Amino acid sequence: MADSALPLGRDEVRTLIDRMIDNLVTIEVTDGKGLWVNPDGTVVDDKSWKEWNWPQGVGLYGIYKNYQITGNPKALKTVTDWFDQALAKGTPAKNVNSVAPILTLAFLYERTGEPSYLPYLEQWGEWIYNDQTRTEGAGIQHVTLADENHNQLWADTLVMTVLALAKLGKVLDRPEWLEEAKYQFLIHAKFLMDSATGLWFHGWTFDDRNNFSAAHWGRGNCWATIAIPEVLAMLDLDEHDAVRRWLAEVLREQVAALARLQDPVTGMWHTLLDDPDSYVESSATAGFAYGILKAVHERLIDASYADVAYRAIRGLAARINDAGEVEQVSIGTGIGADLDYYRNIAITPMPYGQSLTVLAFTEMLVSYC
Repeated sequence: MADSALPLGRDEVRTLIDRMIDNLVTIEVTDGKGLWVNPDGTVVDDKSWKEWNWPQGVGLYGIYKNYQITGNPKALKTVTDWFDQALAKGTPAKNVNSVAPILTLAFLYERTGEPSYLPYLEQWGEWIYNDQTRTEGAGIQHVTLADENHNQLWADTLVMTVLALAKLGKVLDRPEWLEEAKYQFLIHAKFLMDSATGLWFHGWTFDDRNNFSAAHWGRGNCWATIAIPEVLAMLDLDEHDAVRRWLAEVLREQVAALARLQDPVTGMWHTLLDDPDSYVESSATAGFAYGILKAVHERLIDASYADVAYRAIRGLAARINDAGEVEQVSIGTGIGADLDYYRNIAITPMPYGQSLTVLAFTEMLVSYC
């Protein structure tokens, strides 16, 4: 495809990626935004780069994917340095969100064979497979540092934990882990996909057997858009494999719905996807752009959907400031009791805003090939 058909020039994309990575590795809380206060009063830093949590895990993966596609030595050094410091300090308590950095560590081990990484990968993989709390139906319960979320499935879990389990299964040759990862995608899709629209709900509770406020929340949806093409690329299933075909169909349904709901002016998506009065939000938009482009490149969806992603890339570029911050990003978000909860989520630059946009822009580079 000629460069003129794409939303940005190749060099401009690379410059913006470098700017975002530079910002990402120095980001920290300075205004109180990005801190999550638990019911017991303890505070979780969802923002600062030095922490081990899901926002940093998503950031590490975005930067490592940039290294994979571009060979950027700066990206590799950023990821390696983060793990050197984090592992020296000690890993945190295990929960759905704290698994997120393990995905990148598995990729790093696959590349380097660094023996000191292996015990971490084995122990975290065993914990996910054997000990992580399950819901009815044996889905992975979305237990976090803040809340056990009893008997609840969240779309977030697919990216935060299940992708890591799939990669660990491949790297450590544990076929039972691969099958468990496939099962988790199936059960999450069963209860979280809205068959009437193709969109996903944020969560499901087996206790009350409902989808809470039935919110079609943007970032919750983007976790599915990212996770499905990612896991199918990891598993490398035969094109006739039933799980591959089924997940690809789930993805096609969602992407078709997203194409209809994309904001025609900005190219972005609203934080409540089907509420045009809710604000447009960058992290969800970046996740959709990445997942759609990845799915096009993996031939999971029609190539015409690339234009949807390109419009989103153009909109995101307008929200990257001179400091490399991606603006218009909502803070960490639990499940809301009503739709106003999502409409009123605060906005501040967050590491996953940068990292998801790095992912999208890095996958954009594949389109120049």
